[in-house]
Amino acid sequence: MSVAGLSVVGLLVAILGAGVWVGLGLYGVGIGSLLMFKNMPVERLLSQVSWNTLTSTELIALPLFIFMAEILFRTRLSSSLFHGLAPWTTRLPGRLFHINVLGCTLFAAISGSSAATTATVGRITLNELLSRGYDRNLAMGSLAGAGTLGFLIPPSVIMIIYGVLAQISILKLFIAGVIPGLLLAATYMLYLGIRSSLRPEFVGVRIEQASWRQRFAALRHLAPVLFLVLAVMGSMYGGIASPTEAAAVGVFGAFVVSVAQRSLNWETFRAAVMGAARTCSMIGLIIAGAVFLSTAMGFLGIPRFVAEQISAMELGPFQLILLLLVFYGILGCVLEGLSSIVMTLSITLPLVTAAGFDPIWFGVFLVLVVEMAQITPPVGFNLFVIQGLTGESIGRIARAAFPFFLIMITFTLLIAIYPEIVMFLPNTVVLRG
Repeated sequence: MSVAGLSVVGLLVAILGAGVWVGLGLYGVGIGSLLMFKNMPVERLLSQVSWNTLTSTELIALPLFIFMAEILFRTRLSSSLFHGLAPWTTRLPGRLFHINVLGCTLFAAISGSSAATTATVGRITLNELLSRGYDRNLAMGSLAGAGTLGFLIPPSVIMIIYGVLAQISILKLFIAGVIPGLLLAATYMLYLGIRSSLRPEFVGVRIEQASWRQRFAALRHLAPVLFLVLAVMGSMYGGIASPTEAAAVGVFGAFVVSVAQRSLNWETFRAAVMGAARTCSMIGLIIAGAVFLSTAMGFLGIPRFVAEQISAMELGPFQLILLLLVFYGILGCVLEGLSSIVMTLSITLPLVTAAGFDPIWFGVFLVLVVEMAQITPPVGFNLFVIQGLTGESIGRIARAAFPFFLIMITFTLLIAIYPEIVMFLPNTVVLRG
């Protein structure tokens, strides 16, 4: 590696290892590298890059979707999801285990956040499953795996950030995530069904099977979620609203749901505002710092050097994807997923597009590797969320989530072999407006 590249890596390890905030650390690495190797007005470049990045109109959707998720987290949607879905799972192998997957799938379609999805659904499902005698490890593992769907099923915070950085259509990214998200959820349910059939003792006390009348009656509990899905996703795919406008529609819909459920008061509103402000500030700092670092690496010629070295290896497209899967898997063990993407995108995106992969496909690939990072110790955020819900050790939760981690790896390789799984809808759906 070049001297500049080694210096960047060394600075990054030293600064982040010292416990500096990731966003500030990225700024520090970029500034230090330019001061060492370039004679240029770093402060002018820093201000220009930061302003251009954080004033992007597409990023407006980000705080709105986060605010919507914060509002919904403080409603009774978790209870509504459980009571609306439970009657529909009584005849399935694994029974109530499937509520973790189905609940996360539905909530993911309105939240855009993996952590919010895991926390909201798990807040009631874990207690219900454990109190009914369901296997503790499978309950925690299925929630950890299914919670990651919050990043894959649109609207997705990660997809918004990737779309802004890669300068591609966010709406097409959203559409591309639909089929992979539903297929991954179905794969989780298939695993739960097979595992429960092989180990019947994992499934708790048998509950009375619901009649069709009871099932359809239970759908009223899902009305708030379906209303929000229709409002947000329907307005986007119907050409009525852009992703940013749909995010505003979602915030309004979340207020309607919270008022209807009588869960909105001054305390919950203040908590939602402060939670959204903290999350947006953290993400904004990481994005700005990573874009500045990427710009600095461009001035130092690091992306070109790395691309030349990888090109010299003469890897085939699938071999390149395998290399990136291992690379991001290792990175996910020490860095939060968002940070690893925005730090490396300037290097990896040109490599992947040169290998013949579509940037939209690569966006879905990156979302999947971020999902893996969400359940990978020691920094997997979903693991910490479940630890807060159960009090179990991170090690036990990680072991419980490991089968779902393997499912995600297999699924990622599947979309690399058959990229049309991702690209079918973006290539066939005609967007209006």
